[in-house]
Amino acid sequence: MIDRMTPSRRPGGANAGTQRWESLLFCHWEIDPETLRPHVPAAMDLDTFQGRAYVGIVPFKMRDIRPSWLPRRLAFNFLETNVRTYVTHNDRPGVYFFSLDASSRLAVIAARIGWALPYYYARMSVDDSDDTSRYQSVRRGGAAEHRVSFRVAEQLGPSAPESLEHFLFERYLLFVEKKGRVFCGQVHHEPYDVWTAEVTEMADQLITAAGLPELGQRPALAHYSPGVDVEVFAIRDTGVMR
Repeated sequence: MIDRMTPSRRPGGANAGTQRWESLLFCHWEIDPETLRPHVPAAMDLDTFQGRAYVGIVPFKMRDIRPSWLPRRLAFNFLETNVRTYVTHNDRPGVYFFSLDASSRLAVIAARIGWALPYYYARMSVDDSDDTSRYQSVRRGGAAEHRVSFRVAEQLGPSAPESLEHFLFERYLLFVEKKGRVFCGQVHHEPYDVWTAEVTEMADQLITAAGLPELGQRPALAHYSPGVDVEVFAIRDTGVMR
């Protein structure tokens, strides 16, 4: 039985840093678990909802980012877009990232060295000038682009436990392979205030750049959250070899 509530509780001790995630657009596509399985490390199990697996793209604003030792006045901001799916490791539910594009070279270098996460530098922009928001990203060298426009629709509020929304959004652990071992990182924040979203335009190359099959240019599900304040805790070795 997978315990989906314990990871949402704040771990003891001091955090390693804080940040704010703002204006998140969660786009999800359903994918055949057998098609997805070869793209996820063997040490991790696919996490499915009623037998269905999902791939997500999440563009958002990273704000007020700082490690715990850095003065607040020196915190920095950037844009990010990640491609993800959902996994379990030792029956703990979390996120597995196929890629993370960021508009900060410093963030890319730090995350690759410190967390072994597949970050890429990209030119990114966001436009919130009217009732339609627009994110755009072009990975360095033009290797992959992503463009999406959307409107916020109906407020759903915090996700109910055991719902699909809770399965997709309330993820507090990430798993990554590093030097042949599985590591786990944890974050803590209040539950997302979730809204439905209407995607009015999308052009994506990030999914296929990750080696996944083409899933279509419009997501099956689109949701929005205005944001959460986040505590980040140090990544830890799970003691499991690949």
